[in-house]
Amino acid sequence: MVIEPISVFDELAQFLANLSPSKVLSFRTSKKSQERVSFLLTKNTAQGLTPEENKEMEKHMLIEHIVQLAKAKALLKLSEK
Repeated sequence: MVIEPISVFDELAQFLANLSPSKVLSFRTSKKSQERVSFLLTKNTAQGLTPEENKEMEKHMLIEHIVQLAKAKALLKLSEK
């Protein structure tokens, strides 16, 4: 028996998109969060990040990936109506 791989990211994105596609599409992170990511990106380019900052940046990138997947699925769901 072959079991196809399932991406937990896709599952979570689909769940979010099913809640309310329009809300998913309008989601934006807070200004504070955006400023923190901008700071980390700038610091990474200028001098590099500490291990803690690198873990924080990885978390931001992971969430961004999930949100982008959810937005893509929300657009598909809206286009099917």
